[in-house]
Amino acid sequence: MRRLGLWTSCLAQLSVVLDVSVVNIALPSVQAELGLGRVAASWVAMAYGLGFAGVLLVGARLADVVGTARMLAWGAGAFALAGTIGGLATEGWVLVLARAAQGLAAAVVSPATFTLLTVTHAEGPGRTRAIAIWTGVGLAGGGLGNVVSGVLTDLISWRLTLLINLPIGAVVVVAAAVLHRRSVDERRGGRIGLAGAGLATGAFTGAAYALSSAGDPAAGMLPAVAGGGACVLLALLVVQQRRSRHPLVPSALLRDRTIVAGNVATALTASCFQMGLWFFLTYRMQTQLGYTPIQAGMAFVPLIVATLAVNLWVAPRLMSRYAPRILVVAGAAIAVPGLVWFALVTRGPFAVSFLVPSVVIGIGGGLLNTPLATVVTTGVRAGHAGAASGLMNTSKQFGGAAGLAAASTATAAYGTDRAAFVLMTLALVAASAVVAGTPRRGAAPTSVAAGHLR
Repeated sequence: MRRLGLWTSCLAQLSVVLDVSVVNIALPSVQAELGLGRVAASWVAMAYGLGFAGVLLVGARLADVVGTARMLAWGAGAFALAGTIGGLATEGWVLVLARAAQGLAAAVVSPATFTLLTVTHAEGPGRTRAIAIWTGVGLAGGGLGNVVSGVLTDLISWRLTLLINLPIGAVVVVAAAVLHRRSVDERRGGRIGLAGAGLATGAFTGAAYALSSAGDPAAGMLPAVAGGGACVLLALLVVQQRRSRHPLVPSALLRDRTIVAGNVATALTASCFQMGLWFFLTYRMQTQLGYTPIQAGMAFVPLIVATLAVNLWVAPRLMSRYAPRILVVAGAAIAVPGLVWFALVTRGPFAVSFLVPSVVIGIGGGLLNTPLATVVTTGVRAGHAGAASGLMNTSKQFGGAAGLAAASTATAAYGTDRAAFVLMTLALVAASAVVAGTPRRGAAPTSVAAGHLR
């Protein structure tokens, strides 16, 4: 049962993460066919992240209340349907809406995949190994999306980058149904905080719009209005959650300093690895270096291999000897020079302009991601597993969307994508500092996690 749960989780997570990056290399072709501008094209990517981040908390709560495998089956079916609509779209607005709908479905799927791991694997080496595989699949999915996108866009059509969700979704639905019938689900009852989900979605959407449009003179005062509205909605969300009898995030999680710091670091790290890195490297290769879509996709293979190798074989072994925070800081220290390299070197032979820095970033990213995931989940009792997973994924998705929006604005303002890599570097340094300040394993917050969270 654990093996079926693990591979079902990994396949579902692969499809979710694949769709974060699968449109990146296809975007120039999408722009040409549907007549989209650069900002509108970025919304094809951001709409997915915003729908994902805004509803993740309620999606995670659904997994706790209704049942993990059941929600995984429903979410995977809706995800595949939305992807099919996007793949058949003939208008830009239809594609953007389909991508947003995919994000909403992904908000149900992703926390369910992680929750399935935490409820079927007890804390210890077994869970660490399962998380490493799940994380590795997620990291590979980001890069694999670029490879798949390049091959399909170059040889057939960008539309297949979304239509491939149909067969993947069918397999996940069947596997999740089997898990449900074998009584993996535990329905814990309760209610869903829909008001909180609505406030969160509005706040995240407004913030991302403000960031993405801040450098556009034609936007006028709209970015300021959207930013102010996002702040108001966020304040209302905090008040509403404190008074709610059924909060989206249990107060016990928010009282844990390590979990909060881990989620802040997750958001900062995601601003580099979740969307921004793939998005700007894709555009650099195709617009500045003259790569074809398939060449651009294949160029990501060394980055994927380096990330997977370190994440699956090196990180789990080091985690048995070193605290997660040490490995997160070490991974960031390795990846930062690669980001700086991309900020300084924009042209040259493949080995100099892409291969070396991408492998360096892959090694650092592979080292830090699994330890960071354990920071935000260790000590969380089963009844809060979905909420903890949702909080982590919300941090990741909103961090990725906000990071892409901010980097796009900086690129437009300075007229070069170097500004984007500078921002990614600063974000990763900040994430490292946040994690470095968390307590050592076994300190007070860990005992708190083992006490009041349980």
